[in-house]
Amino acid sequence: MRPRVPRAVFRPRVVSRSSDSSASIESTTTSLDGTPTAKKNPRTPKTFSTNPNIRMAAAMTVEQNKVHNEELSVVDSLITESSATQEETARLCAGLILDGQLPVLQRQLHTDFLNIPMTFQLPPTFTGLDASKPWLMYWPMHALGILDPDRQTDDIFSRIGPSVMACFDEKEGGFGGGNGQTAHLAATYASLNVLAISGDKQAWAQINRGKLYKWLMSVKRPDGGFSMHVGGEEDVRAVYCALASAALMNIITPELVEGTAEWISRCQTYEGGIGGAPGNEAHGGYAFCGLAALCILGNPVDMIPKYLDVGDFVHWLSARQYQPEGGFSGRTNKLVDGCYSWWVGGCWSILEGALPGITVKDVLWSKADLQKYILFCCQSPRGGLRDKPGKSSDFYHSCYALSGLSEVQHRYSFNPKLRVAKSGEWSFMWTCELESPDIVIIDEQNIVGPLNPVHVLPSGVGERMHDFYASFEMLEL
Repeated sequence: MRPRVPRAVFRPRVVSRSSDSSASIESTTTSLDGTPTAKKNPRTPKTFSTNPNIRMAAAMTVEQNKVHNEELSVVDSLITESSATQEETARLCAGLILDGQLPVLQRQLHTDFLNIPMTFQLPPTFTGLDASKPWLMYWPMHALGILDPDRQTDDIFSRIGPSVMACFDEKEGGFGGGNGQTAHLAATYASLNVLAISGDKQAWAQINRGKLYKWLMSVKRPDGGFSMHVGGEEDVRAVYCALASAALMNIITPELVEGTAEWISRCQTYEGGIGGAPGNEAHGGYAFCGLAALCILGNPVDMIPKYLDVGDFVHWLSARQYQPEGGFSGRTNKLVDGCYSWWVGGCWSILEGALPGITVKDVLWSKADLQKYILFCCQSPRGGLRDKPGKSSDFYHSCYALSGLSEVQHRYSFNPKLRVAKSGEWSFMWTCELESPDIVIIDEQNIVGPLNPVHVLPSGVGERMHDFYASFEMLEL
């Protein structure tokens, strides 16, 4: 048991809401009493919910979560570039967030934005992402999958299989970031997720699982970790990508995971979070990767407290939510960022769903405030979601901000009775239900679909792919 290290937690002070109308990007299209001004221009989308019950309930939620909005009396008087940037971010967010209101999720705008890489040739500026082809498919496809779970996309899905399979490295056995590129764990994770979303069983059958397994073993390190590619960097991203891919393909073996849980445990830092590798700084993205990897390795009810100091981990996660923004930062003394709505918020979903001693009613963080940050501050007028006000929307932030919204609106639970308790099945034993209105108010105009909190895939998608391979005879690996 590692000794507890005393530490101070610094949160930005609450900044009074700015009256500068230029800080508000969306509110100019609707009067503050909820009456839409869209009548003057039928093409202008509604900004705020006009349902009086929703507005009243939203005001009640503000009162219920007032513990998160109290102004702190301790303010650091030393002004630095970082503190000035924090003050400006808080000011911009405070100017956008209106208590007692719920903005409308601009679903059609976001759908149009997310369809760009699916239906149009990307501009030359995207050549810098040539090694991220699978990600440029996964981010928008996953976001669209939870934004509108019932949408028909057969025309797009029919083209996905050949495009992804062109990235398969026949020599190595994994997927590369583009056609003819070397196998890489991040690209393999994204490629398999895209194929899972497509539901293309013909493409699934083309994957050589034996080769893929041998390649995974080639990037397995003697200390229990994984490298991103042969000769590449070893970090907890690689561990998560390897295990998530192996779970989807039903190729997890004792040999593949030997020593991996212990390696993840060594990545927990003195702050309580998880770093990229032993000795590194705690980071929201790595925290999710490490926690989710443990949920793939075994029953999370047992695995999480066995390999992590849960108290320290919860302490660090609790310090990631800021006010007045309501969003999460990824590291100590860093700014809020929309993507951590998932990377940090997803950790909360797993902990609350797997560990009976941790519930959302413990007021360790505020779902209502995170929903406000996503809807008020992360929606871009051009479509898509963004890091924070002042930033441009992109496919990455759209994916993980919408995933965070799903996490806010649903309560996830681990249920070991769903499947046979054995290796490779643990990450598919999750269920969900809509969150209680006592915790967060969900407008019917804003609701998004559920997901698998371990694989970050629309609910049921990863399960179908895994079961497809589970129906085959076990490979002689």
